[in-house]
Amino acid sequence: NSDSSVKKLKGDSRPVNTENDRAYILSNLFAVDCVVIFTEETPYEIISKILPDVLVKGGDWKAEDIVGSDVVIKNGGMVKSLKYVNNYSTTGLIKRISSR
Repeated sequence: NSDSSVKKLKGDSRPVNTENDRAYILSNLFAVDCVVIFTEETPYEIISKILPDVLVKGGDWKAEDIVGSDVVIKNGGMVKSLKYVNNYSTTGLIKRISSR
């Protein structure tokens, strides 16, 4: 998501890291081939054009509910919902900093 879409979805205290910083971190992961910053409400159109082999989202999503999962699966790809790391979230970090 772009910074403006994150702010729209999560509120004025977000994002903590800029879209370029987030993209840089993700692009340096071994398993990542492509990072796209999108401003649309959902990434469906981009996913439909890129047709990734693997589509990944955070653990609060069921794989079948992930935007674009239908297109990825139809084209032979996989959709994964990864578990969150215990006790780590941006919301929790903001709360801890704000309470100090």
